[in-house]
Amino acid sequence: MTRTEGERKPARVVVADDQTVVREGIAMLLGLLPGVEVVGAAGDGEEAVRLVGELAPDVVLMDLRMPRCDGVEATRRIREQYPGTQVVVLTTYADDDSLFPALKAGARGYLTKDAGGDEIVRAVHSVLSGDAGLSPSVQRRLLERLSQPEPEPVPVPAAGEAPDGLTARETEVLVLIGEGLTNQEIARRLHVSTATVKTHINNLFAKTGLKDRAQAVRYAYSKGLVRPPTG
Repeated sequence: MTRTEGERKPARVVVADDQTVVREGIAMLLGLLPGVEVVGAAGDGEEAVRLVGELAPDVVLMDLRMPRCDGVEATRRIREQYPGTQVVVLTTYADDDSLFPALKAGARGYLTKDAGGDEIVRAVHSVLSGDAGLSPSVQRRLLERLSQPEPEPVPVPAAGEAPDGLTARETEVLVLIGEGLTNQEIARRLHVSTATVKTHINNLFAKTGLKDRAQAVRYAYSKGLVRPPTG
């Protein structure tokens, strides 16, 4: 059931941002506006997930670039563990490497930090009503992306066939390394953050004993995950 204007209660909000002055400034700004109540503030993604479990807010205003646990991973965990809480990203960045992983992780809104207080409040109540809370520039980028052809799926071994105990996602990353993609290109291809790609690479290097990307390319070829180009 959605909330109508007549029965709307203040939305309970947690603000997550690693910069203290920004976090406190957002909380202070929202405290001056009707329709929202800031119930907590987090300095990183780990703390954001913990506060959602403790406070059960309606919405988290989520920064993306944070230590320990970035905003994309925190969004994914919140949406999986606490589906009653929505996430609106509030970040400096509107590039594809930030936008699409956040939306794929479950964010329902996406604003940049030049948004005004009224725009933030509208986005909060939009996601609580079942709509998307996206800035106009983000909406345009989504339409542009939807008009582009989807990349070919990454071929991976069947379940149980991945070498050295690699997970399916680690194997996907290894295949793309073998094809010569950079971390940023892999992130765009898999719709995840570059930080998540780096985590997968560190994990697969640890499992396989590889030390660098050149070794990873040779390993991918030796295991038949990547085939040499023909012609």
